[in-house]
Amino acid sequence: MTDRQFHTDYLSLSGLLYKVAFYLLESEADAEDVVQELYLRLWKSRDTLDEVRSPKAYCVRMLKNLCLDRIRAARHLTFPEELPEHTSVHLQDDQLDGKQRLDKVLEAVKALPERQREILLLRTVDGLSYEEISRRLGMSPLTLRVLLSRARSTIKSKV
Repeated sequence: MTDRQFHTDYLSLSGLLYKVAFYLLESEADAEDVVQELYLRLWKSRDTLDEVRSPKAYCVRMLKNLCLDRIRAARHLTFPEELPEHTSVHLQDDQLDGKQRLDKVLEAVKALPERQREILLLRTVDGLSYEEISRRLGMSPLTLRVLLSRARSTIKSKV
């Protein structure tokens, strides 16, 4: 694979990949680190990337796996016993099982009405602007924003 083809097929996905990583990890720094790690791995294996049919799907799958690995590793961290008691309780509350949380989010997305789910995916996964989604679905930007807001509220209430 040439440098130009790598740039066109893979580096152009950086915005989408960052959004997905941030959504899963809820941390700007962690999201940036995981995306950087993904690109490092892709670059090292660039000679085999010509066989990939869908660079977007391939990258999102790799990114999801890297994020889940990072979440699992964070759960297995051990902390010194001299930490104050209130801190260790707080850490237990904050260390949600990433897989369970992801499953809850996916279930909530699946339960959305079809139109809301479609808008949510076009906005968050595909990264389309409100204007692009509005044109694609033939609806006013105001209606689109209302449906997206309802979808997000529904997901937040179920997670």
